[in-house]
Amino acid sequence: MNLIRNYRNWRRYRETVNELSRLSNRELNDLGINRGDIPFVARKSL
Repeated sequence: MNLIRNYRNWRRYRETVNELSRLSNRELNDLGINRGDIPFVARKSL
């Protein structure tokens, strides 16, 4: 079960990073996120 949960968390993290990376700098700024903060924000979403 741990393996499945870890995989799902990793997938959710990658999807979040990919979605946020597609946004423009202006859109990220509107959300209060710097491009360098994307991995941190994605980890918090888990």
